[in-house]
Amino acid sequence: MAVSLRESVQLVSDPRNLDASVEEVFQLMLGVNCKRGSGPIEPEPESVTAVVGFGGLLSGACVFKSGGSAAMKIAAHMTGMEFSDVDDTVKDGIGEICNMLAGAWKGKVPELAANCGLSVPAVITGRDYNLHVQAPEFQLKHIYFFEDTGFEVTIVCDGLQ
Repeated sequence: MAVSLRESVQLVSDPRNLDASVEEVFQLMLGVNCKRGSGPIEPEPESVTAVVGFGGLLSGACVFKSGGSAAMKIAAHMTGMEFSDVDDTVKDGIGEICNMLAGAWKGKVPELAANCGLSVPAVITGRDYNLHVQAPEFQLKHIYFFEDTGFEVTIVCDGLQ
Protein backbone atom coordinates (compact mmCIF):
# COMPACT_ATOMS: atom_id res chain seq x y z
CA MET A 1 0.00 0.00 0.00
CA ALA A 2 1.41 3.39 -1.01
CA VAL A 3 1.71 6.05 1.63
CA SER A 4 0.56 9.57 0.77
CA LEU A 5 0.66 12.87 2.62
CA ARG A 6 -1.87 14.57 0.34
CA GLU A 7 -4.73 13.72 2.71
CA SER A 8 -2.65 14.96 5.70
CA VAL A 9 -1.57 18.33 4.27
CA GLN A 10 -3.46 20.20 7.02
CA LEU A 11 -1.56 18.27 9.70
CA VAL A 12 1.77 18.61 7.91
CA SER A 13 1.34 22.37 7.47
CA ASP A 14 -0.01 23.02 11.00
CA PRO A 15 2.07 25.92 12.43
CA ARG A 16 1.70 24.49 15.95
CA ASN A 17 4.04 21.66 14.96
CA LEU A 18 6.77 24.16 14.09
CA ASP A 19 6.20 26.13 17.30
CA ALA A 20 6.39 22.95 19.42
CA SER A 21 9.55 21.83 17.61
CA VAL A 22 11.33 25.15 18.19
CA GLU A 23 10.31 25.20 21.85
CA GLU A 24 11.46 21.60 22.39
CA VAL A 25 14.84 21.97 20.67
CA PHE A 26 15.71 25.24 22.38
CA GLN A 27 14.66 23.97 25.80
CA LEU A 28 16.49 20.66 25.42
CA MET A 29 19.67 21.83 23.67
CA LEU A 30 20.10 25.36 25.01
CA GLY A 31 18.11 25.30 28.24
CA VAL A 32 16.18 28.42 27.23
CA ASN A 33 12.50 29.13 26.76
CA CYS A 34 11.72 30.14 23.23
CA LYS A 35 8.41 31.49 21.94
CA ARG A 36 7.04 32.71 18.65
CA GLY A 37 6.99 36.48 18.46
CA SER A 38 5.77 39.20 16.24
CA GLY A 39 7.52 42.19 14.91
CA PRO A 40 10.81 42.55 13.15
CA ILE A 41 14.20 41.27 14.21
CA GLU A 42 16.87 43.94 14.50
CA PRO A 43 18.90 43.81 11.30
CA GLU A 44 22.58 42.94 11.68
CA PRO A 45 25.47 43.48 9.28
CA GLU A 46 26.09 39.73 8.97
CA SER A 47 23.54 36.94 8.88
CA VAL A 48 23.80 33.18 9.21
CA THR A 49 21.44 30.83 7.39
CA ALA A 50 21.31 27.05 7.70
CA VAL A 51 19.33 24.85 5.31
CA VAL A 52 18.38 21.19 5.79
CA GLY A 53 16.62 19.55 2.88
CA PHE A 54 13.70 17.10 3.07
CA GLY A 55 13.44 14.19 0.65
CA GLY A 56 10.86 11.43 0.31
CA LEU A 57 7.11 11.91 0.69
CA LEU A 58 7.81 15.60 1.22
CA SER A 59 10.45 17.56 -0.65
CA GLY A 60 11.49 20.95 0.61
CA ALA A 61 13.66 22.43 3.33
CA CYS A 62 13.92 23.71 6.87
CA VAL A 63 15.64 27.11 6.89
CA PHE A 64 17.06 28.77 10.02
CA LYS A 65 18.15 32.42 9.72
CA SER A 66 19.62 34.74 12.31
CA GLY A 67 21.98 37.65 12.65
CA GLY A 68 25.62 37.00 13.48
CA SER A 69 25.31 38.02 17.13
CA ALA A 70 22.23 35.82 17.57
CA ALA A 71 24.12 32.88 16.02
CA MET A 72 27.03 33.45 18.42
CA LYS A 73 24.65 33.59 21.39
CA ILE A 74 22.94 30.34 20.33
CA ALA A 75 26.32 28.63 19.87
CA ALA A 76 27.44 29.95 23.28
CA HIS A 77 24.40 28.36 24.92
CA MET A 78 25.12 25.08 23.11
CA THR A 79 28.83 24.88 23.89
CA GLY A 80 29.39 26.94 27.03
CA MET A 81 31.98 28.97 25.10
CA GLU A 82 32.00 32.66 24.21
CA PHE A 83 32.41 33.82 20.62
CA SER A 84 33.65 37.10 19.18
CA ASP A 85 33.00 36.22 15.55
CA VAL A 86 31.03 33.76 13.45
CA ASP A 87 33.66 31.02 13.27
CA ASP A 88 33.36 27.38 12.19
CA THR A 89 32.06 26.32 15.63
CA VAL A 90 29.23 28.85 15.41
CA LYS A 91 28.40 27.74 11.87
CA ASP A 92 28.43 24.08 12.91
CA GLY A 93 26.17 24.89 15.88
CA ILE A 94 23.63 26.70 13.71
CA GLY A 95 23.70 23.85 11.21
CA GLU A 96 23.02 21.38 14.02
CA ILE A 97 20.17 23.51 15.42
CA CYS A 98 18.57 23.54 11.96
CA ASN A 99 19.05 19.76 11.67
CA MET A 100 17.39 19.19 15.05
CA LEU A 101 14.51 21.52 14.17
CA ALA A 102 13.94 19.70 10.86
CA GLY A 103 13.99 16.32 12.62
CA ALA A 104 11.67 17.44 15.42
CA TRP A 105 9.23 18.99 12.93
CA LYS A 106 9.02 15.94 10.67
CA GLY A 107 8.65 13.74 13.76
CA LYS A 108 5.31 15.41 14.55
CA VAL A 109 3.61 13.53 11.68
CA PRO A 110 4.14 9.73 11.78
CA GLU A 111 3.92 9.22 7.99
CA LEU A 112 6.44 12.00 7.49
CA ALA A 113 8.78 10.71 10.19
CA ALA A 114 8.91 7.28 8.57
CA ASN A 115 9.04 8.36 4.92
CA CYS A 116 11.11 11.53 4.72
CA GLY A 117 14.87 11.87 4.99
CA LEU A 118 17.05 14.85 5.88
CA SER A 119 20.08 16.24 4.08
CA VAL A 120 23.28 17.34 5.75
CA PRO A 121 22.97 21.01 6.85
CA ALA A 122 24.38 23.71 4.58
CA VAL A 123 25.32 27.00 6.25
CA ILE A 124 25.55 30.31 4.42
CA THR A 125 26.98 33.51 5.95
CA GLY A 126 27.24 36.98 4.55
CA ARG A 127 25.94 40.48 4.35
CA ASP A 128 23.64 40.69 1.37
CA TYR A 129 21.91 37.56 0.14
CA ASN A 130 18.42 36.18 -0.32
CA LEU A 131 17.28 32.58 -0.34
CA HIS A 132 14.63 32.10 -3.00
CA VAL A 133 12.27 29.14 -3.34
CA GLN A 134 10.09 28.94 -6.41
CA ALA A 135 6.32 28.47 -5.91
CA PRO A 136 6.19 26.32 -2.76
CA GLU A 137 3.19 24.10 -2.09
CA PHE A 138 3.12 25.59 1.40
CA GLN A 139 5.44 27.62 3.57
CA LEU A 140 5.56 28.25 7.31
CA LYS A 141 7.70 31.24 8.29
CA HIS A 142 7.85 32.40 11.90
CA ILE A 143 10.03 34.60 14.06
CA TYR A 144 11.02 33.30 17.49
CA PHE A 145 12.69 34.89 20.50
CA PHE A 146 14.59 33.74 23.55
CA GLU A 147 15.88 36.31 26.01
CA ASP A 148 16.53 39.32 23.74
CA THR A 149 17.56 37.26 20.73
CA GLY A 150 15.45 36.72 17.62
CA PHE A 151 15.69 34.34 14.69
CA GLU A 152 13.52 33.04 11.86
CA VAL A 153 12.54 29.46 11.02
CA THR A 154 10.92 28.55 7.71
CA ILE A 155 9.56 25.24 6.53
CA VAL A 156 9.20 25.18 2.76
CA CYS A 157 7.39 22.36 1.00
CA ASP A 158 7.83 22.27 -2.75
CA GLY A 159 6.23 18.86 -3.22
CA LEU A 160 4.06 16.29 -1.46
CA GLN A 161 3.45 12.73 -2.56
